[in-house]
Amino acid sequence: MTTRQLLHIAFSSGRAGSGPATWGQQAIRDAVSRLAPADAPRYNIAAAAPLDPGLPLPVLLAGLERLLHLHDSLHTRLVPGEAGRLRQVVDPEGRLEVEVRHCAEPADPVEAGARLHEELAALPFDTAAQWPIRVGVVETGGSARYVSLVLSHTAVDGTGMNRLVADLTALCQGTSPDELAKIREPAQQPLEEAEFQASERGRRRDEGARKQFLRKLRLAPARLFPPPGEPATPATPATRFPNAVLRSPTLPRAVDRVAAAHRVTSSSVLLAATAAMTARLSGSTDAVLNVVVSNRFLPELTNAVSVVAGDGLFHLPDATAEFGDVVRRTNAAAIGAYRHAYYDKLRLEAEIGRLAAEGVPLADRSCIFNDTRELVTASPDTGTGEDATTLTWPVEFEPRPGLTYALDALQSPGALSLTMTADPAVLPRPAMERFLYGIEELILTEARALEAT
Repeated sequence: MTTRQLLHIAFSSGRAGSGPATWGQQAIRDAVSRLAPADAPRYNIAAAAPLDPGLPLPVLLAGLERLLHLHDSLHTRLVPGEAGRLRQVVDPEGRLEVEVRHCAEPADPVEAGARLHEELAALPFDTAAQWPIRVGVVETGGSARYVSLVLSHTAVDGTGMNRLVADLTALCQGTSPDELAKIREPAQQPLEEAEFQASERGRRRDEGARKQFLRKLRLAPARLFPPPGEPATPATPATRFPNAVLRSPTLPRAVDRVAAAHRVTSSSVLLAATAAMTARLSGSTDAVLNVVVSNRFLPELTNAVSVVAGDGLFHLPDATAEFGDVVRRTNAAAIGAYRHAYYDKLRLEAEIGRLAAEGVPLADRSCIFNDTRELVTASPDTGTGEDATTLTWPVEFEPRPGLTYALDALQSPGALSLTMTADPAVLPRPAMERFLYGIEELILTEARALEAT
């Protein structure tokens, strides 16, 4: 049996201020605002974990209060400004709501925590009116046995969430906020990042990145899907986008084996296989992917708990070549894409709109790849422990204009999962299945060949 209680953590004497939104805050808020209301929560960044043997509830609540002092992004609201621009407002005081579920024996706190986490992650955020963090705790006998953190993506990206979880853990273990801040130096707060973006150095970086992005847009194919001679079936507003999840226990080792042999990153191996399958199923020799990039290449951003990630445009010619060659060329091409993924997206979209209005052919940007394996696990692994690969269809999403597919790589304790959401008018379910199994087969085949040599 469980009972529900709402606690409030009082926060005061925090840093305060206001200024322009960062490029990341603006880009994510604009992306979420284009989604159907029921679909917006899938942009939330969530992490959950059981606490064994447990943590005194007052210790956890005190750690959360200190966390607010450490990271301004947790008590920042985004309010509309002029010409579609947002402004960030950092509140110096307020209250953080914590939902506590009291779990009595013999109820399972992990099961209760998973249900609570699912509920909290399914709720949208009003980032203009409320802070972008939601906390849930399952408590038994005075001890917190499960914790759920759900944040708006306008506050953090995957790497930022990792930092946040690590900092909360350290604070609960007795490290002071001042000690943590010193360890994390340098680590810009969002207002400081916005100040850098408005500086001469920031403007030069923005201009250079947008210039390279637009250059690639003119060089890459304007259309990938559907394959030649196979016109897409016009989608209707009622057509929902299916989501497929391929869970492979054998992929983690194979990815690492291929990466080591070709001296590339494991992310490049997954990106190469995605590019190869994109080209094969589209009937093109090229692959063009919008790749989500961490963007923590500046020392000031390395430890930032904010949304720094952006989109890099990845173009790989001859993506249907021998896979080992594709892997090596992917790694080289990805470096260029990643280097130019930090820019003012609102300004870039305005430039793209002008070029499109002039009739300039521009590359297909409807295929998205995101390697989220470094993200703290949002929920326990649901695998059976068997070695067999499984393919499931857990959910359908509202239609997303301009999307052919979005593919995420996720790591769990027992497997690597590829989750794919696609427009069924362009990639019906059988094609999605071929795509995901094709990625696995490319990597496993390459790994077996390398082990045989």
